Amino acid sequence: MADSPTHLSLLMGPRLAVPVPQPVTDALLSAQVTITAGQRSGFQLGFDLAKNALINTALLPAGFFDPQIRVILVATVRGVPTVLIDGVITRQEVGISNQAGQSTLTVTGEDLTILMDLEEKTGTSFSARPHAAQVAEIIGGYAQWGIVPLVIPELFPDTPMPTNRIPFQQGTDLGYLNELAKANGFVFYLDPGPAPGVSRAYWGPEVRLGVPQHALNVNMDGLSTVDELTFSFDGSAKEDLQARVEIPGTRVSTVLPVPEVSVLRPPLALKPAPALKKRTLKDTANKDATQVLAETLAKVAESADAVTGSGQLDVLRHGFVLRSRELVGVRGAGITYDGLYFVKSVTHNLRRGAYTQNFTLAREGLIPLTPVVVP
Repeated sequence: MADSPTHLSLLMGPRLAVPVPQPVTDALLSAQVTITAGQRSGFQLGFDLAKNALINTALLPAGFFDPQIRVILVATVRGVPTVLIDGVITRQEVGISNQAGQSTLTVTGEDLTILMDLEEKTGTSFSARPHAAQVAEIIGGYAQWGIVPLVIPELFPDTPMPTNRIPFQQGTDLGYLNELAKANGFVFYLDPGPAPGVSRAYWGPEVRLGVPQHALNVNMDGLSTVDELTFSFDGSAKEDLQARVEIPGTRVSTVLPVPEVSVLRPPLALKPAPALKKRTLKDTANKDATQVLAETLAKVAESADAVTGSGQLDVLRHGFVLRSRELVGVRGAGITYDGLYFVKSVTHNLRRGAYTQNFTLAREGLIPLTPVVVP
């Protein structure tokens, strides 16, 4: 699928994905990729299923589009390639029509984390190893898929002595990785690229640092790159949490002080939303203080984003691909909602001659930290 200045490359294969034959490229009608922070990324491809075409007569019966076939999508905008998804097919649907040109093949899939969610490994032990070491060991088992670990040590290490407690994995690798991430206020996800066939397995705090992407301009006449942006300020989103732990060697419990969420995520707004809800976490009295502190901090971080925004972007007009899980500036929305945001989710919609993105933004409050947003 090509239409200057945007080009979409499709690679497929059982394990090693290679460029698809030209008839497959010609039959590609649409591609949709959804990337959301905190969720598994997914994709859907639509193909023209002509009666005598190569897809219908040879590739489909040969298993070219079967579940677990690897799929890589690369979008090149103004000469800059971006790997949108590296995943595997999980489902195929065929729609046959009596009308010529109306029969279609639709394949749906998820990113490579689904490979970590296929086998139960209950009972695997990790004696005397911190969470970061356990994570690195698990991710290392998927190196044959081009998955490279990027593991950040936890803020409050929990390395129990074997004589006291031995951590055991319960469930799949993905379930255990997410469990360890949640216990430390961290996130786990796969970031495809920068080259096709390579993915970064990130386990660590949600990154809200770095150089912002090109700003989203709204209500700026000829400079506008977004037709409309909708913002929401949820006053009940943020919670003031506390947890009780038992003092070792006694039956006395005390309230554990919770550090500011900025330990994990630097602020993006000058006026943070107030915490209208106050809640005490349950079932924490008999846990280690470090474990409870990490869990509480994670809960506070989850509720911090009281301000959200949503809109649609025309990539051909904007000139750049908006990436999820990174920062982006907003200009033209007024002093209350201008400034930097964290891109929470992006859905890429590609058809011949059209490339749009639906997106959602998030931050913890109102009014930008700086008076000027970099374009």
